[in-house]
Amino acid sequence: MTLCAHAEDWLTLSFLPGLGCVLIGRLVDEAGGPVEALAQLAGGSGRRDRPGRPRFDRGQLDAARQRAQREIDLLTRADISLVACTCPAFPAPLRSIADSPVLLSCRGDLDCLAQPAVAVIGSRAASDYGRRVAAMLAGELAGRGLTVVSGAAYGIDAAAHRGALAAGGRTAAVLGCGVDVAYPRTHADLLREIAGQGVLLSEYPLGTRPEGFRFPARNRIISGLVQGVVVVEATEKSGSLITARLALDQGREVFAVPGRIDLPKSAGTHRLIQQGARLVQTVQDILDELSWDHRLVASTPAQAALPGPARPRRPVAARQPGHLCPRHRHPGPPDRSAGGRDPRPLAAAGTLRPCPPAAR
Repeated sequence: MTLCAHAEDWLTLSFLPGLGCVLIGRLVDEAGGPVEALAQLAGGSGRRDRPGRPRFDRGQLDAARQRAQREIDLLTRADISLVACTCPAFPAPLRSIADSPVLLSCRGDLDCLAQPAVAVIGSRAASDYGRRVAAMLAGELAGRGLTVVSGAAYGIDAAAHRGALAAGGRTAAVLGCGVDVAYPRTHADLLREIAGQGVLLSEYPLGTRPEGFRFPARNRIISGLVQGVVVVEATEKSGSLITARLALDQGREVFAVPGRIDLPKSAGTHRLIQQGARLVQTVQDILDELSWDHRLVASTPAQAALPGPARPRRPVAARQPGHLCPRHRHPGPPDRSAGGRDPRPLAAAGTLRPCPPAAR
């Protein structure tokens, strides 16, 4: 395990009430480090002495530091790493997004995100076709040396992780809970496999339960870690479309896999294609669009086309962050209803211990 420099100070900042990642990042930048930022925040009652800078009394600072010390003890005992945004190990692509997390808890090998990465995401209630396509694309991407990123949810996410693992490749799961919490609980074994052959990531403290508002927040990390996002099956209200919008705002490429026109699960991906997302029939479509040098990526057997009739590719219109195509306006703010319940923690030794379900 690895703890970033000044881990206790970073954690203390994160546990102070009212400080989010954007404000913490700005305060640390202005002060020159987390130690200096804490010193500047001392000596008040939580009120802001100037715009954007709150001040905290000794009791608030002591409580946050005690919580930070407990978190470090838990991290150490569970063999979980903690990296700050200023650490060399922090994923470089993630630093470029406007609301980058300042801390990441990591179980596994964070180095797998030092290589090019692609996200494969989609519906939780996926069809057999969707799961088969997600596993195929993820397996071929992983076989070429790319890291496959997803959210460890049911359906497409799980199929993508399993496809990458089956190919002997690397995969990263970004969680909407603590990295020591198995969610969904039936994915406990899958999460252990990912940690052994890739990495589990979370911006949340250990023991944090999954709640609806955390999932749209974690989606920005999924898209922020990668160069492109592939959506495989999504309804028109799918959370995957939130990730697609975030990807565009972050300057990432968006890809979509076509499906049957009579299935609601295809409506979201078809809408993305209509708005200018790259239609994907083979892994080569992804590699060509991202302009990766194929000589630097491990070779795999010839790619098989996705099931269904072939369709010629069309040029993608020039687009700005937040827009798929100049002819289509960026959709409104995402629906923040998501998430689920009934997690259970992953023990440090890899065994499971019971955990009561979170309140509904």
